[in-house]
Amino acid sequence: MGAGTKETAASLPAPLARVLADFERHLVAERDLAPHSVRAYLGDVTGLLDHANRLGCVEVTGLDLRTLRSWLARQQSEGRSRSTLARRATAARVFTSWLARTDRTPGDVGSSLGSPRPHRTLPAVLRADEAESLVRAAGDRALTTQDGEVLPLTLRDAAVLELLYATGIRVGELVGLDLDDLDRDREVVRVLGKGRKERTVPFGRPAARALDRWLADGRPGLVGPRSGPALFLGARGGRLDQRAARTLVHQRIAEVPGAPDIGPHGLRHSAATHLLEGGADLRSVQEILGHSSLATTQRYTHVTTERLRRAYQQAHPRA
Repeated sequence: MGAGTKETAASLPAPLARVLADFERHLVAERDLAPHSVRAYLGDVTGLLDHANRLGCVEVTGLDLRTLRSWLARQQSEGRSRSTLARRATAARVFTSWLARTDRTPGDVGSSLGSPRPHRTLPAVLRADEAESLVRAAGDRALTTQDGEVLPLTLRDAAVLELLYATGIRVGELVGLDLDDLDRDREVVRVLGKGRKERTVPFGRPAARALDRWLADGRPGLVGPRSGPALFLGARGGRLDQRAARTLVHQRIAEVPGAPDIGPHGLRHSAATHLLEGGADLRSVQEILGHSSLATTQRYTHVTTERLRRAYQQAHPRA
């Protein structure tokens, strides 16, 4: 929990505080959510329980649909965005569903709670030629030498960019890769995604060549006591962390003329968009990206349709 959330939780009546602590254990131990997801859920549910307490509710059995709706309405009046309201409504439904399943309440009072549909914004993506420029420039930089020796970090950066674009994996998945997750013979990588779901993702020969150079000439120069089996290493020999990976992506993309300022997730969007534009079917892209729902993958069709619309408007004399 953040500091503000902890203070609010500490001010709750003991029955509500105990339920909140049990819910946290459920998120961590049973749902195995990432730490930032746990923090988000707890922040939202703590806010809900604080609102309910202010209305006189001291036990979760006192929660009702009216309380949930008034909680959302208050936030709407405070100017919260539609996406924030939608996220918090989801957190409330997850919480009340858990309460009912664990017999803490006689029924699921949040099952009929509606939420505003968030505005869909098309993710910024690279054009195919911009993506080509990005990875080509990284590859060229990796060929440069200093005093006749290659620089390990340039080899790593080239391999990171190639693999992110080739596979569309998340940055957290990338930095969590170990050496034995890479199958060079089959040119696939084993990825541990959200909810600890494992999937196998293919990559192409350019990424394979960049990985080979990193493993042969780059990684050995950085290996140290803290390296362990990590595929990608930081400058001090430990596992590459997400912040450093994001920084290197932003830095390299900033060098591509006209490219939007995107990070690793933008490369993921770009990979998905280019797969669909190249004729890949939605189910295959869903599997590659590790989406649990096809609806999540379908948003990329909006990106390609919007590109088609812009091209039409720019090119057709009667658009």
